[in-house]
Amino acid sequence: MNICETFVSIQGEGLMMGVPTLFIRTAGCNLDCSWCDTKYAFGGGKETQVGELAELAAGISHVCVTGGEPMLQKELPELLEALLSEGKHVVLETNGSMDVSGLPKDRNLMISMDIKCPSSGMSEKMLTSNIAALGEKDQLKFIISDAVDFEFAVDVLREYVPKTNVIFSPVGGMDLRPLAEEVLRRKLEVRVLPQLHKIVWGDMRSV
Repeated sequence: MNICETFVSIQGEGLMMGVPTLFIRTAGCNLDCSWCDTKYAFGGGKETQVGELAELAAGISHVCVTGGEPMLQKELPELLEALLSEGKHVVLETNGSMDVSGLPKDRNLMISMDIKCPSSGMSEKMLTSNIAALGEKDQLKFIISDAVDFEFAVDVLREYVPKTNVIFSPVGGMDLRPLAEEVLRRKLEVRVLPQLHKIVWGDMRSV
């Protein structure tokens, strides 16, 4: 697999926030979001064997496979199988543009999928049929910059009625108050969450 970096840190996003986790970041992405904070993962990378990556998880219960876009890697199914067979809980972060329906139906695999809002410049790239593939153990994330993004997210929820956990986060992951106040005003059944790693370490690349 083409790997940008691996490191151990706390999970900074979503339902697993705060949990010590091995991060495996793949290189390469098929999108180019305007506010992306991991553009360094778009190119380069190092070819790494699946077995070597699985060995890094020794003694660690939780693994996050992220990117870039991990689903571009043809060895992804092999990596997921290797991690799940060892009893790891795996979060697969994917950008919402590639079909997730063929991923393993394993209770220890959480699909963490984005729907890109208009401010990203990538909202037209979304594969909305993916929403129906997400279950109670998964999560659907919207990164929100402004009122246009907010209305877009609300329209998606109204049209597709996701049967999964829905998360709204502000671009940059820090300024939650305006977003939280609007969610409360609209009585939406969503979670408003920060990026915890930025609260702890700021914009440090990895810990």
